[in-house]
Amino acid sequence: MNVQKNKGKGFTIIEVVLVLAIAGLIFLMVFIALPALQRSQRDTQRRDDVSRFVSQLNSYATNNRGDLPDEGAEINDFLNSYMKADVGEYNDPSTGDPYTVSAAAPSTGRIQYDKNRACNGENVGTQDAGGRQAAVRIQLEGSGFFCQNAK
Repeated sequence: MNVQKNKGKGFTIIEVVLVLAIAGLIFLMVFIALPALQRSQRDTQRRDDVSRFVSQLNSYATNNRGDLPDEGAEINDFLNSYMKADVGEYNDPSTGDPYTVSAAAPSTGRIQYDKNRACNGENVGTQDAGGRQAAVRIQLEGSGFFCQNAK
């Protein structure tokens, strides 16, 4: 009796399971890394927004004999005139809502602006830094704060 073995074309079940396991690991790594990457991009946008804010503060000071805007109505006028906040050009990357600016501690969507203060690392110093300086600080999602001086 002549027995012939059929050699079928295709993959064995072990090969299919192995490929699916490797693909699953790759997807798992991507989904774990993606939120951290997005958080990092939003923090980079926040740093850029603070730098732009400081740059426009310096421009404001140049146009106003070295004076920086006071907190309250004057800072709101600055936001609308220099930052174009009233037309949606200065928004928090997490929510898409306009930043609020105040002397209160920063949080998500809020920038701390302290006239007559200077940055001390990530914090705003407690001593008066002179009338022509301001500290601008924002909280980052990743960790910590970003603080920059306007002169």
